[in-house]
Amino acid sequence: MSEKKAFANEAAETITLCAASAYTEKYYLNPLFSKLPEGIRNELKIMCVLYTKEIGGIFLMEFDEDGSLQIRTEAKENDYAYDEVGSVLMIKEIQKSKEELLRSIELFYKVVILGEPLEQN
Repeated sequence: MSEKKAFANEAAETITLCAASAYTEKYYLNPLFSKLPEGIRNELKIMCVLYTKEIGGIFLMEFDEDGSLQIRTEAKENDYAYDEVGSVLMIKEIQKSKEELLRSIELFYKVVILGEPLEQN
């Protein structure tokens, strides 16, 4: 099993970049991305943790099979404190205000992790 597959979500063929949970109050950064600059790693942590503090549930940033960065959330069925409307609004705000950062992370993934040539991106 390759290192890439070791951290893949087998059911959806995605690779998790990072995640945070309001339930366990924990943050996770996939070790595949330890080469990201410290400032970017810190920014990811802040985004994930702030989301779970304000909205609740679980916040995930994952790469799909095409190498596109996706933001996904989950909540327990009986979690009435989870703010579904706020979730949609906050994700849109993250995508808008952090657009350049998110594109840079996608490029890093495609070039460094997937090994695609830089010219292709």
